[in-house]
Amino acid sequence: MSLTVVGVRHHSPACARLVGETIAALRPAYVLIEGPADMNDRIGELLLGHELPVAVFTSYADEHRRHGSWAPFCGYSPEWVALAAARETGAEPLFIDLPAWHEAFADRSNRYADAEQRYAEAVERLCTAFGVDNTDALWDHLVEMEPGEGLAERLAAYFDLIRGEAAAGSSDTAREAYMAEWIRAAVRAAGDRPVVAVVGGFHRPALLRLADSPDSGSGWPEVPTPPEGAVGGSYLVPYSFRRLDAFGGYQSGMPSPEYYQRLWEDGPAEAARYLVTAVAGRLRERGQPVSTADLIAARTSAEALARLRGHRHPARVDVLDGLAAALINEALDVPLPWSVRGTITAGQHPAVVEMTTVLSGDRIGRLHPDTPLPPLVHAATAELERHGFDQPGEPRLDLLEPEDRERSRLLHRLRVLGIPGYARTAGPATGIDPVLTEQWRIRLDENRLVALIEAGGYGPTLEAAATARIGQRVDDAGNDLGQLADALFDAAFCGVTGLAGDLPDRLERGVAAGTDLGELGRVLTVVLALWRHDRMLGTAGSDLLGAVVAGATRRILWLAEGWHGAGLPADLPRIRAVVAVRDAVRHAERAGVDRTLARGIAERVAADRAAPPDLRGAFYGLARILSQDTSDPGPAVRGAFTGGSAGDWLAGLFGVARESVLAPGGILGLLDELVRGIGAEEFLLALPALRQAFEFFPPRERVTIADQLLEMRGLGGSGRDLLRTSMPPEIVAAGLALDEAVEERLAQAGLLPAGGAR
Repeated sequence: MSLTVVGVRHHSPACARLVGETIAALRPAYVLIEGPADMNDRIGELLLGHELPVAVFTSYADEHRRHGSWAPFCGYSPEWVALAAARETGAEPLFIDLPAWHEAFADRSNRYADAEQRYAEAVERLCTAFGVDNTDALWDHLVEMEPGEGLAERLAAYFDLIRGEAAAGSSDTAREAYMAEWIRAAVRAAGDRPVVAVVGGFHRPALLRLADSPDSGSGWPEVPTPPEGAVGGSYLVPYSFRRLDAFGGYQSGMPSPEYYQRLWEDGPAEAARYLVTAVAGRLRERGQPVSTADLIAARTSAEALARLRGHRHPARVDVLDGLAAALINEALDVPLPWSVRGTITAGQHPAVVEMTTVLSGDRIGRLHPDTPLPPLVHAATAELERHGFDQPGEPRLDLLEPEDRERSRLLHRLRVLGIPGYARTAGPATGIDPVLTEQWRIRLDENRLVALIEAGGYGPTLEAAATARIGQRVDDAGNDLGQLADALFDAAFCGVTGLAGDLPDRLERGVAAGTDLGELGRVLTVVLALWRHDRMLGTAGSDLLGAVVAGATRRILWLAEGWHGAGLPADLPRIRAVVAVRDAVRHAERAGVDRTLARGIAERVAADRAAPPDLRGAFYGLARILSQDTSDPGPAVRGAFTGGSAGDWLAGLFGVARESVLAPGGILGLLDELVRGIGAEEFLLALPALRQAFEFFPPRERVTIADQLLEMRGLGGSGRDLLRTSMPPEIVAAGLALDEAVEERLAQAGLLPAGGAR
């Protein structure tokens, strides 16, 4: 059997070079590549002449699972070199792995995610033996920095060691069994000619064993097809070095792609020189001083470290350590990122961040113009051009105008799908806002095409794709009421009124089990808005949403009546929940909201001394609104001020019924009297809560209150000027408290008559 299995590390220049040399030397009949077998009839798309990096993006969805993944390629990817070398030698390239939508990849967003967790122990032993920090430094030491002679043998020994005799997981076992079928079929079909297989090194030992097993096949393996009812597809997308970088969270391959691109093109010596020069240039652009002496010191340190570590030329880590030694003088709070494996951690020195950015590079791939694109790209492009959104601008939309409402839905669909370049800067946030216009900012973004291709997995049009994306959010939300409400509201703004399905039922069930007053209030606010407003959102009067409104109102009232905690501070989400109940009682009685029930509970909570003061104040205000009570509020207000939590009580009252302050004959005079009666020290303690309470009044109403207070005291001037204090209120209150304390001590010492002139 003339079979050569080349085990590689994905995105390794040394492995890519070995693959190219092996195929050129053997001139095989078939080149088998670890990649999605369902792309075999479309390999020609990969060879159109793209600017790398690019990736095969695959999306999949059925009633049980939704999946998206990428198989990226850059110039030094062994798989890409295998494709190119096969074309040059006349071999037939074939992908031999399961399709990316297959359940074997269900837990991966990247086809080439290495199985490092399974061979971590072996790698750790090797790192200790060779005195390196992690697998990346180990790989450079054993592979990238060594001459090409004997590389195939070193790689075989390395992968045999790290795989050992340990069994792979079920997903890898299924993939290896499938790839082995392709290998045996290719060997049969090749006859006396060689066959070369290029696979991840982790799989090589198993595939060699499986390839030797008895072969009862007679043709090529069958390519799995998605189950009936599933939707999805695979398309080429532009990729970027930033997304390919392990420091940025990429799951496989090598970190620092720009460095390895230079290593691939120019060799280790030139790559090291480039790295030092590029880092210096980057830091100087950022205003960081980097002298010639610093560069000499960095190069000297890198070369010394390379000799000490046994490298013929400075490796990536040698250069980085040399730069760090020359450019960073202060102590570091976290380990250098190249000494560990993973993403950049918080707290890194700015120079270190710039170094890793330079190593990452800013290359972005570009697809050949003849590359097939998913229908969504063409549909979205046509819609954007029709509405004039294909160029930068800042459109302002009137949501009461049908044409503008259609344009708004288009932009919201792009937003929901995560298409960059479309940001709403102003507009209604809940649906009950008096704001009926939107302001958008449209900018050209180089990642727009990538995002549209990837979003193409959700559907062929923006409406279909947005519907599927929101449906996915609903599925992911589980019983999270806030996420469900957000998804429902986005559905309305996108014009996806047919989303309903079981979403209202799920909201109703979630509401029935909810225990967080703030979340329940948020849900009630959003759903009530959708149920009420027809002209803007087209969802008014829905029986399903009406049931959610009634259920949420009942649940909030039930929870609030048993909510105890007399010492709890004011909580804005809790107050907003009572506001939502107020609005539901006002506007949704025909949906089943019980006004009598709400009034009875409001009166009981308002009188419950064990309830939090903000809830007592909020329900006091609600009770007066529902009963249209015009009696003297003095006893209730005075009672709040004797408990030491006046500000919290008022926050609840003002949140629900601030009109009681502004109305003729309201409680403003009483509040003034009570606040003036508070001692300076007690006032200082109450001030934060009092300020929070008055935050419920918009600026214009605060001016009205200030004008009324000046009039009550017979003072002239403007309330607006009164609000423009040059000193923070906390400092004024602290000064008053200090004056009062000093006067009290003076009086106690007989130096000032008690109650005397100050």
